[in-house]
Amino acid sequence: MTIAQHLAVIDRLCSEDFPAEHSGPFAGSYGGPGGPGFHVVELERSTGSAGGWHSEREEAEQYEAHREALAQRLTDRWGEPGWMSLDGVFLRAQQGDERIPEPWASLGSHMRNAQVWQVDGTGRWVVLGVSRLGEGQEFRLLAVITEIDPP
Repeated sequence: MTIAQHLAVIDRLCSEDFPAEHSGPFAGSYGGPGGPGFHVVELERSTGSAGGWHSEREEAEQYEAHREALAQRLTDRWGEPGWMSLDGVFLRAQQGDERIPEPWASLGSHMRNAQVWQVDGTGRWVVLGVSRLGEGQEFRLLAVITEIDPP
């Protein structure tokens, strides 16, 4: 998809109702379009990396560049994003002392950091980041639209 197509998907999800129930296995497959209070969309996916460390690094850089290009267009609309480290969210979820709500708990287990915008007048957040389930796995450019405040 092109940046214009990515923006159209994000715009559509910013105005759509959220699902009443979890509508797919968000944790792990990104096949689910969301759940109560959030939508998840996989904008791009790599084919997995079998070429060793250098090709994995190049692929990671490519997905970060795609994220940055889309982020610039979102910044033009909504201003500078906040950068959110999701490492702490992951650790807090693993400790089990507090309940981290979805979509944040799953994002914390698959992304190191994300850019976050609050969309004026909607009460919604747009989250953009590159996800990877594990070494040798696909890179995914994800957008999440949620009304659930970051933890």
